[in-house]
Amino acid sequence: MTRLTGTALRLTIFIGENDTWHHRPLYSEIVHRAHRAGLAGASVFRGVEGFGASSLIHTSRLLSLSEDLPVAIVIVDTEDRVRAFLPELNELIGQGLVILDDCEVIRYIGRDRSRDEGGDSDRGRKRGKGGREDL
Repeated sequence: MTRLTGTALRLTIFIGENDTWHHRPLYSEIVHRAHRAGLAGASVFRGVEGFGASSLIHTSRLLSLSEDLPVAIVIVDTEDRVRAFLPELNELIGQGLVILDDCEVIRYIGRDRSRDEGGDSDRGRKRGKGGREDL
C-alpha cells in the first residue's frame, strides 16, 4: 500500500471524452498505466461544458453538441514518481493540456478490502461493547 503525506505533486490531464488509444478510451489507458506505474491514485472527472485550444465549446446542455465532453484525469503522488510518469503521457497525448501543481496531502487512507467485499459500510469504525461505535 502506498503511503503519501506532506508535499506532493498533482498532475492534471485535460483531454476529450472521445480521445482514444488503440480503440480504448484514452482516459482509461492513462489510469491503467498510472496503476501499473504504482502511483498513489488516479481519478477521472467528466466535464459538463468546456473549451480548449480549438476554441470549440463542448456542452452537455445541447444534444447536438454533447459529443466529446471534456475529461480531467487527476493523479497525486510524490514529485519524483509523478515526473517519472510524464514520458508515458508524451507517448499517449496528441491533443490536450497537462499541468502540474504543488500540493499538500493531508490524508490518504485506503479502504479495507475485506470490509468492502463483505459489504460492511462502517469504514474504519469498530464496534465496542454494547454495540457502540469506536472510531
